[in-house]
Amino acid sequence: MIAGIRLGRATRLTTMLLAVIALCAGLVIGSGALSASASTAPAPTPTPTEEGDFTSTYTIGGILRDGDNLVAGAEVTVEGDGFTETATSDDSGRWSVAVPGRGEYTVTLDVETLPDGVELRDPDRASATVGSDEWLTNTITRSFPLGVDTRQTTGFFEQFLQRFVAGLNFGLLIALAAIGITLIFGTTGLNNFAHGEMVTFGAIVAWVTSVLLGVNIFVAMIVALILGGVFGYLNDWLLWKPLRRKGVKLVQAMIVSIGLAIALRYLYLFFIGGDTKTMNVGLSDAVVLGPVRITTGSIISMALSVIVLVLVGLFLTRTRIGKATRAVSDNPSLAAASGIDVDRIIRIVWVLAGSLAALAGVMLALYRQVSWDMGFQVLLLMFAAVTLGGLGSAYGALVGSIVVGLFVELSTLFIPPDLKYAAALVVLIVVLLVRPQGILGRKERVG
Repeated sequence: MIAGIRLGRATRLTTMLLAVIALCAGLVIGSGALSASASTAPAPTPTPTEEGDFTSTYTIGGILRDGDNLVAGAEVTVEGDGFTETATSDDSGRWSVAVPGRGEYTVTLDVETLPDGVELRDPDRASATVGSDEWLTNTITRSFPLGVDTRQTTGFFEQFLQRFVAGLNFGLLIALAAIGITLIFGTTGLNNFAHGEMVTFGAIVAWVTSVLLGVNIFVAMIVALILGGVFGYLNDWLLWKPLRRKGVKLVQAMIVSIGLAIALRYLYLFFIGGDTKTMNVGLSDAVVLGPVRITTGSIISMALSVIVLVLVGLFLTRTRIGKATRAVSDNPSLAAASGIDVDRIIRIVWVLAGSLAALAGVMLALYRQVSWDMGFQVLLLMFAAVTLGGLGSAYGALVGSIVVGLFVELSTLFIPPDLKYAAALVVLIVVLLVRPQGILGRKERVG
């Protein structure tokens, strides 16, 4: 009985297998017959256009235009490789000549056929050539500028003034952030490589507040200023004060700041993405002041930067905390011996540096939009400004920032814009070779 059941199952499996084989064979035979019939059938003939098949038709053409007016009735001759043909521009100013193939041709405009009052802008450019290596497509375009050249040219003096104003604006932006770097260095001896991320933090806060939440840009500046100060406070409270108490050396602390900078930078990238954010806050209208063209955002940025820098100067020279800050910067041990709470002064310096960096980020966002690494892009320029002006000197940072900003923008009059940041570093090297302590730095005895 069991053997019979097994035999029946084997029979059914064999029958199914033979059916599958037969089906596959039928499909193969059928496809072979279809391919054979397709190979014996005549191939369809492509429908040619009026001038022939589109794959073998080559044309040279263009549009004749005098300002906003289209020029009709002008003759253009194309010749080369024994071929010559003349086309006449139609009412839309278009002309076109079909040529035998991809070769070298000369295209000539017959200026005698131009309408009255229409002239070739440059009489020496009545002819143009078409090279055999230009045929990347089947159509080549040649233009003949007609009429008076209405393009405005800017002289060197006008360009100089434009770049000077841009450099002054950029220098003031750098100064806002660079003063924070020099105050931190003066009171703690730390070169904070995460300062660029404090600049980016302010820009992101302003972008979120003004663009995403729709708050007025001036309110967003105040929010960024406050949160920037909080960010600086947290930096010192959570990281730098514990490291100071443990006696961590400056080199190790500098490496920690580099790691913090990388962590913050990619945290920004995670939250806001890698694309550039536009600060559409209504401050992009252009204002023309003689030969200088500047946006309202840049004017407000420069005015606020000057006001804030003056207030910082008054704070350092006229207030008790400011004088204590300068005392700690000069000699922390002597300041502590005279009763000054050094840790409290350092905490205030971090808050002030964070607020200034955040405000600089807002101004930089109005100047160049918002990106996740915008602070890192100008970090080297901030350090160059601090070093150029004199390490530990707030006024030196201001002077160094103005010099760097002006040189960065004015250098584009002579070198490609891509090299302008490198040019600023060349100035830094030259100044330090002549005056190692910086412009406003003090000489120190070594050895």
